[in-house]
Amino acid sequence: MSVTIVGRSSSHFTRVVRIFALDLQVAHTFQPVFDIASLDAATYAGNPALKVPVLVDEGGPLFGTENICRELAHRSGKREKVVLRGDSRERIVQNAEELVLHAMSAAVSLIMIKAQNDPRPEPPKLAPSLEDSLAYVNRAWGTVVAALPGDRALSFVEVALFCVLTHIPFRKVVAPGSWPELEAFSARFGERPSARSTGYRFDAA
Repeated sequence: MSVTIVGRSSSHFTRVVRIFALDLQVAHTFQPVFDIASLDAATYAGNPALKVPVLVDEGGPLFGTENICRELAHRSGKREKVVLRGDSRERIVQNAEELVLHAMSAAVSLIMIKAQNDPRPEPPKLAPSLEDSLAYVNRAWGTVVAALPGDRALSFVEVALFCVLTHIPFRKVVAPGSWPELEAFSARFGERPSARSTGYRFDAA
């Protein structure tokens, strides 16, 4: 059963699913999207939202980072060792998941605004909401980690957090904040082979 991940090496949403696939040892190929400005859904494996990542297997395309991570966890046979978004009943974990995903989306919005060279000022709440979300997670991080199962192989919140933390300086979205707990976590997580092999870069045909 062939699995292909369609995405961008410069995308933090794509990096999340690539780390999931590598850490969970799901055999796959990576197919980069070279023309992110394309308006043809075929460029994005049929995703009408014109977004990546997309997983393509014998069942057809599967859209969205969370859906793909869930599918990869099931395929791996290690689902019980993976903490996906919504698995935890601990509110501090749920809040961290929500805020990390908000930071990822806000970063994309800021990148798109800058790419369009729009002379109008960016929405005033956008950058502060990203920075304040990560500041909240920084303060709560010790409690978040303590609330996660000790025998987990992987958790969505940790992978997504690492990906957005490393994406911010790569794309110069905002000036990196003072997040010592998150910086220490990112340095540790970055030693994983899956993190080392999925470093951000711009795909070239």
